[in-house]
Amino acid sequence: MMRCLLFLAFVLAGLVIASLALGDVGLSRQDFWEALTGPRDMTLQNAMIVFDLRLPRVLLAGLVGAALATAGTITLAIMRNPLAEPGVLGINSGAAVAVMAVIVLLQDPPVLLLPVAGFVGAAAMAAAVYLLSWCGGTSSLRIILIGIGLGSLASAATTFLSAFGEIGDVQRAMIWLAGSVYDASLAKVCFLFLWLVIPLALVWMASRELDLIRFGDDAAKSFGQPVDRTRGLMIVLCTLISGAAVAAAGLIGFVGLVAPHVAGRLVGPSHVRILPVAALCGAILVVAADLLGRLVIAPVQLPAGIVTGLIGAPFFASLLWKRRHVRG
Repeated sequence: MMRCLLFLAFVLAGLVIASLALGDVGLSRQDFWEALTGPRDMTLQNAMIVFDLRLPRVLLAGLVGAALATAGTITLAIMRNPLAEPGVLGINSGAAVAVMAVIVLLQDPPVLLLPVAGFVGAAAMAAAVYLLSWCGGTSSLRIILIGIGLGSLASAATTFLSAFGEIGDVQRAMIWLAGSVYDASLAKVCFLFLWLVIPLALVWMASRELDLIRFGDDAAKSFGQPVDRTRGLMIVLCTLISGAAVAAAGLIGFVGLVAPHVAGRLVGPSHVRILPVAALCGAILVVAADLLGRLVIAPVQLPAGIVTGLIGAPFFASLLWKRRHVRG
């Protein structure tokens, strides 16, 4: 496992360096080194590009990727479905309809209101999915079915708002919904980091509980696990983690699906190993997606959410293909 972690950390470090050096204004090795080590007043332009523009963006991309990957790992465990991801809990659809409503109905709302609306919408939808799935207890099947239903309802509401909203407002909402870290700042990075520290630590401490619940409700209960309470707590942690990531960067899809599967193939089924590896895989995926989005058709920048969608859609199709003969 240590070799795997070191390799992934090395890949992530390489992507971070590339993201800091490459972009609309490319920096040579000498310029990049001087920007990192030289007096700031002597390399003002290059230092501003590296530290003020690109570094917050890279850090935010890494945090968002790690958060989405951790939330995806939780979802796969509690749903026991290899095709599940945080969107099943209504996080994406709830955030989307809340942000669309704020932008379209309030018309030119404060910028800080958008991430707040996204998080509140994600949390409200996740709570609604869990409460409506309660029937003397919960089950992964009921959560998935109700999540799909409420997600479709929220998507219809988002479409309705976009159809009758002002064109400028709708375009602004669509930029947020595409998922991007273009408006990153060190303040946003610090806030997201402080928000995620405790939930991520709790998830890692609960890795044994995730191992148990993955075997099924009956097996987990036979080992003395309070399944409903554990599933509820995991959904709360998943919402806190994924909702914060969505609020910070919009809807960046498929990271919560791809990263846990890659981690599972690298280090096996134990969640004490999967969680850190999945977090690194998620960070790598989002940082790479943001870098590609800035370079592929420069100076036009593709949102990271579009790039991860191009990567994740074939991965999702491959999972469906492998399970084409699996029943139940």
